[in-house]
Amino acid sequence: MYFDVFNGDADGLCALHQLRLDVPRAARLVTGVKRNIALLKQVDAAPGDRVTVLDIAVEKNAGALAALLDRNVMVQWFDHHNPGEPPVHPCFEAHIDTAAEVCTSLLVDRFLNGRYRVWAVAAAFGDNLHDSARRVAEPLGLDKNRLGLLRELGECLNYNGYGDSLADLHFHPAELYARLHVYRDPFAFIAESPDYATLKAGYAADMAAARVVPAHESRASGAVYLLPDAAWARRVSGVFANTLAQGAPARAHAILTRSPKGHYVVSVRAPLANRVGADTLCMRFETGGGRKAAAGINDLPEARIDDFIAAFYDVYGV
Repeated sequence: MYFDVFNGDADGLCALHQLRLDVPRAARLVTGVKRNIALLKQVDAAPGDRVTVLDIAVEKNAGALAALLDRNVMVQWFDHHNPGEPPVHPCFEAHIDTAAEVCTSLLVDRFLNGRYRVWAVAAAFGDNLHDSARRVAEPLGLDKNRLGLLRELGECLNYNGYGDSLADLHFHPAELYARLHVYRDPFAFIAESPDYATLKAGYAADMAAARVVPAHESRASGAVYLLPDAAWARRVSGVFANTLAQGAPARAHAILTRSPKGHYVVSVRAPLANRVGADTLCMRFETGGGRKAAAGINDLPEARIDDFIAAFYDVYGV
């Protein structure tokens, strides 16, 4: 049996899409909202089964991974998050690179020698790696308009992954992958798919709501925003952070979105001019993690908002 385990954002979707365009196969899909990264515990694989894992951290799945390897399950892993201490095991094939300018879809693109690069470009845009997206797109000879369409596609796919629960999303990520996978050509998906039209309209509406929210605290080095307990706010939190980062590349940004459970979910973006510090900042707090340029905290108690803001400006200046 085959299992495909992937993050529900643009990077996870496009990474899997590339692999299955190259090697089609039926597999059990395991995914969820973007922040649900402890996915490997859902995989009940037997000796001889094969598991492909995309865009989730080894460190957050270490126990489940060890159990699979103990059963001689073959595990292939592509990721760009801090892995902790990856295991050394004959059944474990790791493609991990934590460089700030890399995402999982670009690692898959590297593995496939660029055979489906146009999808990797969309994913890189969605992961807020605009410079990397443009750089890897150069051999494709795409004009400005088509690059813009891929940017919008990546942003909309990424937007669909954010939410406190699957009920917040426009599409379950497994369903969106199945609908996306019908298309080898992203421009055909953009032009023809009613699902893409739904995502694009939702993205525009939610971003319009976010743009009128004033900063909770703003300094020369960065800004912190508090978003309300609302589905639109949970959906837009990550892409709003990306948009702010693109608009002010020398500043850091943090978006704190109130959860229905009363705590806050945090998205941090390091300055695009210096893509470091987001992971170490978030790991100061329980449930925090991510990568150097972009990281988050899944459960920040309201009582610790001031602690977080102090830590944010400790990392990113006064």
